[in-house]
Amino acid sequence: MADAQEELRRDEAWMKLALAQARLAGEAGEVPVGVVIVHGERAIARAHNQRETLVDPTAHAEMIALTQAASSLETWRLDGATAYVTLEPCPMCAGAFVLARIGRVVFGANDPKGGACGTLYSLHDDPRLNHRFPAVGGVLAAECGEVLTRFFRARRGAKRMNENRANDV
Repeated sequence: MADAQEELRRDEAWMKLALAQARLAGEAGEVPVGVVIVHGERAIARAHNQRETLVDPTAHAEMIALTQAASSLETWRLDGATAYVTLEPCPMCAGAFVLARIGRVVFGANDPKGGACGTLYSLHDDPRLNHRFPAVGGVLAAECGEVLTRFFRARRGAKRMNENRANDV
C-alpha cells in the first residue's frame, strides 16, 4: 500500500513537469500537450506540441520527447524509461512508444477522440505487437483536462469574435 502511494506521489510530481510543458505549448498557440520522459530518477526529455511552430504533423510532444530521450541515452531502446504525458497518446505516438520499447506510460486526461492507450485503441498491450508496456491513466486528470478545456474555450471565443467582426463589415 505504501509503495502504491509513493508511486502515485512520484507520478504526480513528474506529471506536474509535463503540465508545465503543456502550458508552454498553449502559450505558443499549440494544443497544450506536454511530456516528460524519465529514466531512473532523472528527466531525460521534456517537450510540448510544436505542430504549428514546425509546420509538421508529426511534431507531437511525444515524438519530440522520444527523439530527445534516445539522444540522451544514446540508444533508441527506452526500456526502463517512463513517459509522463498530459493527454492519452494518439495511435502515432502510442505506436512510437511501442517501437521505442518504452517501459511505461503515465497519462493525465483520456482522449475520447484519439486515445490509443485504452480509450479507443489499446496499442500499449496489443498482443500482436512485438512490445507491450503498462499504461496508467488519470494522473492529475482534472488539471490536465482543464489546461486543454481552457485552451479550446479561448480558441472558440476568438473564432466567434472574428466571425462577428466579419459579419459587421
